[in-house]
Amino acid sequence: MNRREAISAVTLLLGGTLLGADAFLSGCKNPAANASLNFSADDISFLNEVAETILPATSTPGAKAAKVGDFMTVIVKDCYEEKDQQVFLKGMQQLQDACKKACGKSFMEATPEQRHDLLVVLDKEQKEFQSKKKPEESSHYFRMMKELTLWGFFTSEIGATQALRYVAVPGRYEGCIPYKKGDKAWAT
Repeated sequence: MNRREAISAVTLLLGGTLLGADAFLSGCKNPAANASLNFSADDISFLNEVAETILPATSTPGAKAAKVGDFMTVIVKDCYEEKDQQVFLKGMQQLQDACKKACGKSFMEATPEQRHDLLVVLDKEQKEFQSKKKPEESSHYFRMMKELTLWGFFTSEIGATQALRYVAVPGRYEGCIPYKKGDKAWAT
């Protein structure tokens, strides 16, 4: 399976198209991207915590263990168009502001329960925004964060080998494999 097929499979898993996937699939950096865009270590830690709230560690490692924050910064910097980069960056601040308004503290200081409750509200907000947005408008910042979290986690080694079932070199083709409730999905 090549990279294009793998990303297509993840896209189907996510239920839609991924922002920046065209540049990623072509293997090139987006020439319209902001070359001066840099993320600090604090930004990466913040994105790791957002991702961990979306996909927390359970019986398998969470998004933070898969270093999804690092993944997000690379995709935003190298694959997003400048307008989408700006939405993402502004969204990081909007998420912080929303947390301060709701909890009286920054996202990093909030409890896991407060973080979860905030992201549930933001998820409802982004779904409403997406249903009303025009095609030329950028996606909601939280949708970008959520898509990147899922993409980064399920294409990481941890996500593919510990959260999904994965066979590095598949054997023979089996068109019908029994699936029992609770079994992990197969990585592609």
